[in-house]
Amino acid sequence: MSIAKIIQSITDGTTQVFTYILGAAKRIFSPRDDNYPETGVQPFEGDISEDKRRH
Repeated sequence: MSIAKIIQSITDGTTQVFTYILGAAKRIFSPRDDNYPETGVQPFEGDISEDKRRH
């Protein structure tokens, strides 16, 4: 294997790692991308059990 191929593979690997890390940082520091409605606190509308024991 020639020196040029070794250097090229090291450069490609470093570029892939750097791109991966930058992609993660971009996602962390970018604005929210979720489209969930802002609902706030919701009242409890369930049925309370007559059985007071804990399981």
